[in-house]
Formats: sequence, structure tokens, C-alpha cells
Amino acid sequence: MSANLTGADPYKVADKDGHFRRPASKFRDSVSPDPAAPFPAEKDRYVLYICYGCPWAHRANIVRSLKGLEDIIQLVVMGNELTSDGWLYDGKHGSAPRDPLYGFTSHSQLYHKADPEYKGRYTVPTLWDKKKETIVNNESAEIIRMFYSAFDELLPAELREVNKPGGGYYPERLRKDIDSMNEWVYDTVNNGVYKCGFSTSQEAYDANVVPLFESLDRLEEHMEERDTKYLWGEHITDSDIRYINPLWRLYTTLVRFDVAYVTIFKCNYKQIRYDYPYLHKWLQGLYWDENDETKGAFKKTTHFASIKEGYTMATKQKTVPYGPKYPIVPLDA
Repeated sequence: MSANLTGADPYKVADKDGHFRRPASKFRDSVSPDPAAPFPAEKDRYVLYICYGCPWAHRANIVRSLKGLEDIIQLVVMGNELTSDGWLYDGKHGSAPRDPLYGFTSHSQLYHKADPEYKGRYTVPTLWDKKKETIVNNESAEIIRMFYSAFDELLPAELREVNKPGGGYYPERLRKDIDSMNEWVYDTVNNGVYKCGFSTSQEAYDANVVPLFESLDRLEEHMEERDTKYLWGEHITDSDIRYINPLWRLYTTLVRFDVAYVTIFKCNYKQIRYDYPYLHKWLQGLYWDENDETKGAFKKTTHFASIKEGYTMATKQKTVPYGPKYPIVPLDA
């Protein structure tokens, strides 16, 4: 999610032709395990800024938890209200009442501290360097890849990527397949729900809602054919997080689907819990499972009240949906 330029309507997200197009992120530096790098991996140096409602920020927070980085990278959570100055701090739903570092009341202030001349969107997730007082990166995919291994020397041996079962979250033997899946899932599913929800013409909506459900059908077939616990086997990979979100992309989209996208974004042709049994089983397993591999990271980073409130505000609606009865269906239901 992102806010528009200062002074602009933060909810005017579609172009003149009615289509939603996501702009590129601006800050693209990297944290490195090399002590001589411009942004070396250090404990208590970096801060991850997020909003609980945003799936792009959610996936970064999942990886922070999966990798055991909670004591290494500080987390700051903003509220759900999006204004022309970005997200505001309001202390609601477990968010901070103000920025704990600088006392800021809106996310735009952090961006302008990094670059007083900045003109762009105030996006999350945002990775901040406390020493240099600047933004390292605000592209979720790149932040996640940093979290996979850049801080490994600060972690116990069992949490390091090289020692992960199955080759880690981004195993070399599966990278070609994972990257291929990530590409079409991002375009038609992760971003596809936004193309539907923020469209301002029937043509734009119709052009994106059909590919969305075609891709969900394709993912369902993938899970049925493999009949494995996760997308690429018996261990969590980047795809699960992506599509967890393929793990980081898919999960954060599907966990929002029946709760918010079906109603608020008008993605109502099918529901995950009723129409996609293999995806639904996969989603339930990630959310409810608290084994040594998931560490309960998916459940503890998922905040349904913020998700529903955030999308309601983003689409200028006045009432937050009451249901569904079960945001995630219990395993024994």
C-alpha cells in the first residue's frame, strides 16, 4: 500500500483510464553481511516500519519472525488511516501512538527526514537505518531477500539459511520455478486484487477480475497435483511467504481474500474457503500451525481488524464488514 504525493488525494489510485498501476519503489539500497558495506548487518541498527493492514508490509514482518530477527530489527507499527501525509500514528489496534524514534505523527515525516526533497509515495514496508538516519529500502521483495540471509551471522546456527531444511526459503534448485511462479502470481493475484478493488471503470475491473480467478484456479491445480504441505514440497519456501505472499506473497493475499477482497474489493466470483479446497487447506495450515518451521509467525502477524478497517478506509467506504464468522476457519470446524 502507498500514499500519494503530499497534498494529493491518497485514495485516488487509478489512472485516467480507470486502471490501477503500482509505481516503482524509490529507495533500493541493501543491508549486507559485509562489515565494510555501506549498510552492514548490525543488531539494533535497523527499524522495519509497517501497517498491519498492508499485505506487502505483512510479508516482510512474517519473514522477520520466521528468521528470528525480532530482537535484531526493531518493529514500528502505524495506524490504519491513510492521508496525504501517509499513514498516521494513532495507537489503535496495537499500533504506536507516535514514532518512537522521532515523535513523528505521520509516515511522510520519516521520508522527508531521509530526503527533504522527496516527492513520491510514502510506502510500507520501510527499512530505516538509525545510524545514518535514512531509508535503506522500501521495496518489500528486496527487504525480504535481505532478511533471508544478510543477518545470518547474528543468528544461532539453526536459523541460518545455509542450515535450513530443503535448502532454505529460496533454495537454488527451485529458484527458476519459484521466480516464474512469483512473476505471474504477483501480477494477477497479489496485485490483481488491487487492480479490481481500485478500478474506476467497468472495463478495467472486467479486464482484471477474470485473470485473478484464472490464476487462483491454476494455483489450486498446482497444489492438487503436488499434494504437499507447502507450495514446493514439505518445507516453506519464498513462494509460500510471497503466496503466504509463493510463502510471502500468496499467504498475505489469501488470508485477506475472504475477509476483505471478496466484499470490499468486489473479488466475489469465488471464495477460498468454499471453492479452493487445496489452497484453503494450505492457508489453514500456515495460519494455525505453530511448529518449529512456522514458529506461529503467520498467525501472530495477521491482524484482521486492521485489515478490514484499512481496506474500508482505502476505498472510501463508511462501514467495516462484520463478517465472516471465521476470518480463518478452525481446523476442527
